[in-house]
Amino acid sequence: MKQFFKMMFASALGVFVALALVIFISIFTMIAVIGSMSSSESVYVAKPQTVFKLSLNGSITDSESTENPFTSLLGDDNKSYSLMTLQESIRKAKEDKNIVGIYLEAGSLSTASANLEALRRSLIDFKESGKFIVAYGDNYTQGNYFLCSVADKMYMNPQGMVNIIGLASQNIFIKGLAEKVGLEYEVFKVGTYKGAVEPYILDKLSDANREQIESYIASTWKNLSNGMAESRGVSVADINHFANQGLVFADPSKAVECSLIDELMYKSQAEELVKELAGQTGKKLKTVGVDKIKNIKEAKKKKGEKIAILYAEGQIMESSSSPFNTESLITQKIGDELAKLKNDDDIKAVVFRVNSPGGSAFISEQIWHQVVELKKEKPVVVSMGSMAASGGYYISCAADKIVAEPTTLTGSIGIFGLFRKPVGTLKKVGVTTEVVKTNKFADFGDFSRTFNEDEQHILQGYIERGYDLFISRCAEGRGMTKEEIDAIGQGRVWTGEQALEHRLVDELGGIDKAIEIAAELAEIPDYQIVKVDGSKDFFSTLLEKQLEDIKFSILKSAWGEDMDYLNTLRIIRSTDGIQARLPYDMQPL
Repeated sequence: MKQFFKMMFASALGVFVALALVIFISIFTMIAVIGSMSSSESVYVAKPQTVFKLSLNGSITDSESTENPFTSLLGDDNKSYSLMTLQESIRKAKEDKNIVGIYLEAGSLSTASANLEALRRSLIDFKESGKFIVAYGDNYTQGNYFLCSVADKMYMNPQGMVNIIGLASQNIFIKGLAEKVGLEYEVFKVGTYKGAVEPYILDKLSDANREQIESYIASTWKNLSNGMAESRGVSVADINHFANQGLVFADPSKAVECSLIDELMYKSQAEELVKELAGQTGKKLKTVGVDKIKNIKEAKKKKGEKIAILYAEGQIMESSSSPFNTESLITQKIGDELAKLKNDDDIKAVVFRVNSPGGSAFISEQIWHQVVELKKEKPVVVSMGSMAASGGYYISCAADKIVAEPTTLTGSIGIFGLFRKPVGTLKKVGVTTEVVKTNKFADFGDFSRTFNEDEQHILQGYIERGYDLFISRCAEGRGMTKEEIDAIGQGRVWTGEQALEHRLVDELGGIDKAIEIAAELAEIPDYQIVKVDGSKDFFSTLLEKQLEDIKFSILKSAWGEDMDYLNTLRIIRSTDGIQARLPYDMQPL
C-alpha cells in the first residue's frame, strides 16, 4: 500500500509539473506575442533618405506566419516571412518618397525557385521607380545570386564565393535497406512516370523517371541562368562556363573577371557606398527592415469588394497522425474553408494558393468537389507555389483559371498504392501469426504476409479506377478529353513553363497575377484582399507555430544540413496507402 501511494504521488506530481510548464509557456507566449503584435502593427513613417535593408536570410513561406519569440532564445536568428509580405514591403518601398533604395544582404535564404522568381519580379518592378538596388554578400548561394543579380551593383567579400554550379537531383533508394531489415513493399500504380514508388522497389532510376527529371531540371535551370545572364549583361554560355569549370572555387577575382560581381570589398566598404548613394551623412549606414517597411501606411487604403486568398500548403492527408504534429498539412479543413467562402456573400472571388506535392487521393477528391461547388457561385483562380503536383494538381484542376510560376513543379497526374509489409522482420524476430476468418477477403491487408493473386487484382483495379477518375476531373476542369490528359499524364512531372504548353495551366506569374485575373472574372475594378489560412482559431494556430519553430530550431541545431535526409526518411515512413503524390521534395537553391 505504501508503494502504491508513492507511485500515485509521483504520477500526480508529474502531471502538476507538466501542467504548470504548459501554463507558463502559454502565458509567456501570449505576453510575447501581444507585445510583438502591438509593436509590429504600429504604423511606420519613413524618414528622408531611408534605405530598406532586405536581409536574404531565413526562409520564405507561402502563408502568413507569426514571429516566434522563442527562436532567439534557442540561438536561431533566421526569420520566416511570407512571400506576400515581402512583395508588399517592396511595393511600399517603391511608392514611399522617403525610401531611396534597397540594400540586399545575401545570407542563407531557404526557399524554392518559384518564390525567388516572384520576389525577383518585385525587385525589377521596384527599379522602375529610378531608385537604386545594391547587393552585398560574404558568399552568394545560387538562389541568392539569381535574386541579387537584378541589383545595380553587386559586391562580394574578397574571400567570398559565387556558388553557381547548376542543378542536380539526388534520389535516395531504400530497397536494399528494406531487404536487410525484412520489409517488403508492395506497389500498385498507374503512370509510367510515377516515380514516387521507385525508392521502395528499385535501386536506381527507371529510364522514364530519369527522362522527366532531366526535362524539368533543364527547364528550371534555363529560367535561372537566363535571368542571371540578362541581369548581368552576360550570355547564358558565360553562366554555364562558370558552372562547368568549377569556378566557384577559383580566386574570387574570377567572379569579377567574368562580370558576375562588380567589385570585391568588405561589408563595411559596401555599406559606405550605399550610404553615399542614399545621401546620408552620419558615420554609419541607417537602414530599416521588413518589420517596419511592411507597416508603412498605404497612401490610399484599398476599398471595394473582397477577394479572398485561401492558402493550402503541405502534404494532403486525412488528418494529422498526432495532435502534436505541427507541420503544414492540407486536410478536409481546407474543404470546409472553401464551403465557408462559397456561402460568404461578402467574398466576390477566391484565389486558391496551392503549394503541395499531393498526398491522399480521397481528400484530394473531397477538396476538388468543394472547388467545383465554390465555382458555381463565384470565380476561383488557382495560384501555384513552388509545387502543385499530383494531388496538388487534383485540387487545382477545377478552377476557372490556373496561374503558375515558370519553375513551379506541377502535373504528375497519376496514382499509386504503397503497402509496407514487415514479413521478413517478423521471421527474423521469431513472430508467427495464424488467421481464422469467415469470408475470403476478411483478412485483406494482413500485415504478416504479402497480397495473394486475387488481392493484387482487386487493388490494381482500384488504382486504375482512381486514375480514371483523376484524369476525368482534369479533363472536365481543363476542357480537354481524357485521352489528351492521359497523354500528358501518366505521372509525368512538368514545370509551369512546360505545363503552359500542354494546357495544364493558363498563365505564368505569381499570386499578384492570380488576383488580377480573379478581379477581372468577378468584374470588380476596386477590391480589397482577405487572407484565409486554415480553420483553426488564432491561439491554436499560434501555439502550433511556436512548437513547430522550436522543434525545427532544435533539430536544425543538432543536424544542420542533414535535416534534408531526416525529412526524406519522415516522408518514407508516412507514405502508405493510396496516394496521389509527387515523388520529389524540392530543396532550396
